Amino acid sequence: MNDLDQRVDIARDLLSAGITRADLELSPDLAAAPDGAVLAADLGLVFPDGLAPVPQPFDTEPPTDAPLPHADVVVITWTVAEQNALADVFTRGFGRLKWYRYTRRFEEHYRPLIRRSAPAFAAGRLGSYFPVKLGDLDVLCVKSELHLNQDGVKTGEGTATLPVRDFFHQIVEEVQPRVIATIGTSGSVFEDFPLGDVVVTRGAKFRCQKEFRNEEFNDRTFTSEWTLPLDRLADAQTMMLDFSDRLTEPPLGPPSTRYPFEGPLIEPPANAPAIRIEQDERDMPEFHPILTTDYFEYGTSTNKLELEGSAVEMGDAVLGLTVADLTEAGADHIPDWVVVRNMSDPQINGALPTREFRLNPQTMWAVAFYEAYGYWTSVCGALTTWGLVAGLAEQGFDDA
Repeated sequence: MNDLDQRVDIARDLLSAGITRADLELSPDLAAAPDGAVLAADLGLVFPDGLAPVPQPFDTEPPTDAPLPHADVVVITWTVAEQNALADVFTRGFGRLKWYRYTRRFEEHYRPLIRRSAPAFAAGRLGSYFPVKLGDLDVLCVKSELHLNQDGVKTGEGTATLPVRDFFHQIVEEVQPRVIATIGTSGSVFEDFPLGDVVVTRGAKFRCQKEFRNEEFNDRTFTSEWTLPLDRLADAQTMMLDFSDRLTEPPLGPPSTRYPFEGPLIEPPANAPAIRIEQDERDMPEFHPILTTDYFEYGTSTNKLELEGSAVEMGDAVLGLTVADLTEAGADHIPDWVVVRNMSDPQINGALPTREFRLNPQTMWAVAFYEAYGYWTSVCGALTTWGLVAGLAEQGFDDA
């Protein structure tokens, strides 16, 4: 297996991490499930008056094939760790297993487009969701079971099905949101964007080298002209700093005593999570895109991905593609959109060896950081998302 094939498998394993039998069920047994999956954790968050997210459970649970409810804002995330963090910030008291299952059109349209070993195929659904009120805004939190790196059925050389594109279209059609935010973990490409930092960008670019390398959308960049509401991001960053101790990296030395080494272990600097924004070139070039790959990629000190994008992940450009579809079709409703990605693995040392040894420490470290810090960095991403939505709640929509 070559390195790129291995990284496809790594991507799929990471995206599936934390899925339990209950997560795959349409009617999970809540009494038998872990408490953290049923009741969202209390992180001790104190929101400004009137801007706390307030969960809005239905009086009667809707059928799984019911349309999604209307909302002003959709916040969509992808993995179990990311959903847990989103629930702990936005749907307190309602953990991920209490979110409503969503199967609309799954059997007749989506199942034939999904590879049989993908989580969505096993779950038999598109995702789950929970309504929230934030100020006067209706917010719909969504966890997608579909994913660019999980679902594709080969249709040709370097081409494959992309059912999550259809899912985004379905979300826009049913929810009619004014804004969609896609949020979650990512690899840092900037040396000075460490673990826990959060990138906010209105740009997304496909950077595919495997199953989608020959698709017409590959290498395309998409942008959103939405003016970001920034007024509450300082509050979000203050709350993020309360979790700095959860982002402490271990002291390091050689992995075995065979390496000649004397002295104490090397202590890394502390992490103080910050929000990084492209608007008005505050922290990076304007519209500097998120980089969407079809394999597990990470930034290093030598691969110069920071020149190409703001961080690297595995799906967000599909949202930009969907909005471009709607624009090109002259659709009546075209939402604004934004990408919020937390740094779950920092820029990796490019001087570490890769292909010349059986052990690839670059990939090993990128995966280890992702697995160890995915949840707590995602809390930072969810808080940043709260800051954007809270700013929008106070500012309102510009209908001019």
